[in-house]
Amino acid sequence: MKDQKKIRLGLIGVGNWALFAHVRVLRLLPEYEIVAIYSQRKEAAMAAATEYGIPHVAESLDALVTDPLVDQVLVLTTSQQHEEGIRAAITAGKDVYCEWPLTPTAAKSAELATLADAAGVKTQIGLQRQFAPAFRYVHDLVAQGYVGKVRSARMHVSVNMFGEIRANAVRWSLPIENFMSVVAIFGGHFFPVLFSVVGKPSSFSALTANQFPEVTIKETGEKIQTTSPDELLMHGTLADGGLFSIHIEGGKLSGSGVQIDITGDAGDLKITNTSAFGGVDENFIVTGAQGDSRPLENLPIPAEYEWFPRAGLQTGVAELGDLYVALSRDLPVEHKPFRHSTMRSGSSSSSSRFKIRPKQVNASTCDFDRCCLQSGDNTGTHLHVSRKAICRPKQQLHVSTSMESPMSFVSRPWMFLIPSVTRFWCETPSSVSIL
Repeated sequence: MKDQKKIRLGLIGVGNWALFAHVRVLRLLPEYEIVAIYSQRKEAAMAAATEYGIPHVAESLDALVTDPLVDQVLVLTTSQQHEEGIRAAITAGKDVYCEWPLTPTAAKSAELATLADAAGVKTQIGLQRQFAPAFRYVHDLVAQGYVGKVRSARMHVSVNMFGEIRANAVRWSLPIENFMSVVAIFGGHFFPVLFSVVGKPSSFSALTANQFPEVTIKETGEKIQTTSPDELLMHGTLADGGLFSIHIEGGKLSGSGVQIDITGDAGDLKITNTSAFGGVDENFIVTGAQGDSRPLENLPIPAEYEWFPRAGLQTGVAELGDLYVALSRDLPVEHKPFRHSTMRSGSSSSSSRFKIRPKQVNASTCDFDRCCLQSGDNTGTHLHVSRKAICRPKQQLHVSTSMESPMSFVSRPWMFLIPSVTRFWCETPSSVSIL
C-alpha cells in the first residue's frame, strides 16, 4: 500500500457482525477508509455513522453502489439479503465483498458468480479462518516438508451453541432455507483451513444428521421444529493419496473447540483451540514432532505471520483483519483491466510471506477457475454429485502468496461455488457422495 491511496469502502448493513467485527477491524487498518454506509433501517445507519465517524449515510442502495467515492462495496446483511446488494454492486461495476454464506442456494451463487465474471469485477467472500497466523504457519511447515508426505489429516470442530436450547440471537440458524446451520457456517469456514494446508480432496463421502429436531428458545421457552443439520461426518481421499476425515458438531456440552491432526511419513502436527470461534487471546496452538516416538512440542508462531494488531480482539474477529490485509494487496485503488488471481507459492522474503508480482501460467498450472456442480442420481437417501473443474487463465496471475488452495482467498467469483456443495448436505438426510 506504499504511495497508494486508501481503498474507500461503502458498507451495506449495520447488524451485529458488521459493527462488532468488520467496522472494528477496518478502523485499525490504514489501508482502508469507510466513506459511506446504507441500511434499510436509516436510523440504525445514522447511529452507526455517528458512532464510528462514517461521513456519509446513503439514501438508497443504488446511491451507495454508484457513489464515485466508493471503490469497493461490502455486503454485510443477512444471507437472504445478500443477493440484492451483490447484484447492485456488480451492476455498478464495483468490486464486492460478501459475508458467508453468499446466498442460501448453490444455483443462486452460481448465477451471481457468472454475473461478476461477465462484469469483470473482483469478488471476495468472507471465509477468513484460513488467514489466521497459525494456519498460514502450518501451511508453510507442511509445504517445507516438516511432516514429509501427508498420510492423513483429521479435523474436529465443535461448538456449544446450536444445541437443543438456543439463544434468541441465533434463531436464524433454525430455518433450513437460511443455510445458516452449524454445518453451513463452521463447515464453510473450516474446510478451506484444512484443504489449504493438506491439498484438495479427490473424492469424499459425507453424512449429516439433525439430532435436535425441536429447539427451545432460551429467553421465551418457544419451541421450534427444525430440519437443519447439526452434525456432519465426512471422509475421503486427498489428491496426493492421503486420507482425511472431518467431524463438525453443534450442541456439544463440554470440551468443545478445534483439533486438527496431520500425520506424515516424517512427522506430525497438531493445531488446537478451546473455542471454535475464539475469544480474546484464545489463539490456535501449534505443536509438532519429527521422527519416531517423539513428544509433541510447542511451535511458536514466528512474528512474520502477524499481519494485524490482535490485542483485545476475539480470534474470529482478528482473522478478518488478516483477510483484509490480504485483500488490500490485491485491490489497487486505480482499477485496472480485470485479471485472474490465484494462490501460488510465495517468496520467503523477510518482510512478508505475501507478495504481489506478475506470473504467467497456463491451464496445466491453474487451479480451479470455476467449480461446476451437477446433481446426478438423487433418490432421496443418496445424492451423487459429479464435480468438474474448468481452468480458464485468461491473462495473468498477479498474486503470489504462501498459500495455495481451491478454497483460498483469490478475489474470484468461483470462490462462491466451491463451498456451496455444503448446501447438498443440508438438503440430504442420509449421505452425499462426491464422485
